[in-house]
Amino acid sequence: MTKNKTISQITTELACKKYSVTELIKEYLDRIKSENPKLNAFITITEKEALQEAQEADKTLSQNPNIFLEKPLLGVPLAHKDLFLTKNIKTTAGSRLLENYLPQYSATVVKKLSKAGAISLGKLNCDAWAHGASGENSDFGPTINPADPTRVSGGSSSGSAAAVAADLVTFATGTDTGGSTRQPACFCGVIGLKPTYGRVSRSGIVAMASSLDSIGHLTQNVYDSALVLETTAGPDPYDATSSNLKVEEYTKLLKKPVEKLKIGIIKEYQDGLTDHDVAGSFALAKSTLEKMNCQIKEISLPHTKYSVATYYIIMPAEVSSNLARYDGLRYGHTRDLFGDEAKRRIMIGTYTLSSGYYDAYYLRAMKVRQLIKADFSQAFADVDIILSPVAPTPAFKLGEKTNDPLSMYLSDIYTVTANLAGIPGIAIPTGKNSSNLPLGVQFLANHFQEAKLFNLAYQFEQHLHA
Repeated sequence: MTKNKTISQITTELACKKYSVTELIKEYLDRIKSENPKLNAFITITEKEALQEAQEADKTLSQNPNIFLEKPLLGVPLAHKDLFLTKNIKTTAGSRLLENYLPQYSATVVKKLSKAGAISLGKLNCDAWAHGASGENSDFGPTINPADPTRVSGGSSSGSAAAVAADLVTFATGTDTGGSTRQPACFCGVIGLKPTYGRVSRSGIVAMASSLDSIGHLTQNVYDSALVLETTAGPDPYDATSSNLKVEEYTKLLKKPVEKLKIGIIKEYQDGLTDHDVAGSFALAKSTLEKMNCQIKEISLPHTKYSVATYYIIMPAEVSSNLARYDGLRYGHTRDLFGDEAKRRIMIGTYTLSSGYYDAYYLRAMKVRQLIKADFSQAFADVDIILSPVAPTPAFKLGEKTNDPLSMYLSDIYTVTANLAGIPGIAIPTGKNSSNLPLGVQFLANHFQEAKLFNLAYQFEQHLHA
């Protein structure tokens, strides 16, 4: 009845009474029960709560057929990455330390999506504390890639990407600290959005690295991504870093002409592009943009070579600070339940912040961060959008990098710069390789230019599938 339906298709069919919200939610729940044992995308399934909300939505719809003007996501099934606090519903952050934690309030994004009518079907698996690029650091087991059961689904929003790709939900929330919505989206063949830092409230979301965390989502197409951001974006009195800038009506700007847009190709990224499949995906994206009459221009981000090192100094420092609150008194169990990756990041972060090393590491990294940000500012003075790969390779095999943390960290080489600079990015599928593994690229825009980003991504998507 509802296989691979987008948000707009579902709301249209609900309005036409093709099926009820209850029937819709039951179908998705049945699909989750069938597929989740194989994928391990969900940590918690909220069947009782979802069916109750579905019945209430049906009642609302019967009384007010125009309710979609007030609640544009009415009846649409979603699930939340298990970093998002959900009142009285277990929130684990993918860690046994919080295995039975029941929050007393919900994250701002959770409340906004609920107010818009979306119905949560549960909480999604992720690397513990969002520490990872593969989903394998979850204390509840790795999420499996729907395209290939021997492959990772990416990280840290592993369950979010897999759930959307397998059509267990129509869309899912995610967080992106160094690529954690974009990279799993690319590995699973869905759309992954990282908004500008501060565009979406971080309130009520378990913090990883507070100056890098961006709150995004994963969807089946660009239109849905734009629609969801219209709901989640905006200022929040509970998050001092949230922006007061007006939220644009992104969906109404999608068909604006993109001819003659200048698209930047990063010289430093091309120099290291060695994987045949990723290079082919990038070439396809470039030729598609040329057919759209966009102007391709090579640009340089000279401090790119320092991005991974910079990120892996700043991020662990902030992680060590944020994880200090989990002392076994205020939250969950004692700290001996931290996994190896959390311990590794706590030790690195504490070391770089310690007396005698702060200037040599953290302070220097923050200075380089400003240089990386300046590189992007200079680039966007010359181009409208930047085209880039998302990851150095397609989804790698389960266990392939678990014993080599440095190799795992290098999976973030194309994504961390956007977080360091605070700019928005969107990952979009370009097809599959000969092994049926999804491939994709990302578009990056200047601060708070999500409308321009969606506009190009939407029309790119249309041309690619024409």
